[in-house]
Amino acid sequence: MKIILKQDIEKLGQKNDILTVKTGYARNYLIPKGFAIQATDSAVKVHSENLKQRAHKEEQIRKEAEKLAGKLAGVKLVIGAKVSSAGKIFGSVNTIQLSEALNAKGFEIDRRNIILGDDAVKETGSYKAVVKLHRDVKVEIDFEVVAE
Repeated sequence: MKIILKQDIEKLGQKNDILTVKTGYARNYLIPKGFAIQATDSAVKVHSENLKQRAHKEEQIRKEAEKLAGKLAGVKLVIGAKVSSAGKIFGSVNTIQLSEALNAKGFEIDRRNIILGDDAVKETGSYKAVVKLHRDVKVEIDFEVVAE
């Protein structure tokens, strides 16, 4: 029986794959659990049209992310923090502060899309962060931590 997978299934296939499986497996497990639908002629046509539309939308989103990445490439942020006499920051600089600084410059970036790296920012100096704009588009931004 031919089926269209609605989600990833380990050792069987990925979402949107059209596969041939044993009839009992499809009727008794995959279709009742909602993991797949039967691949009739009309279902295959609808499926292919949905894939075309999704690919077009995905391409538009990726192009917009690339434009934003081009604008973000030249941005340098300055983050102010309270510092001790030895140059150590009270606390640390986090993604929330970077997100607020980017929003102040006119870029709407969610804090969950900013990656600081392994080491925490606890001293003044220059650092780099990675901003994920799309699954294929990432841009590295420079920021400097200064004493307030």
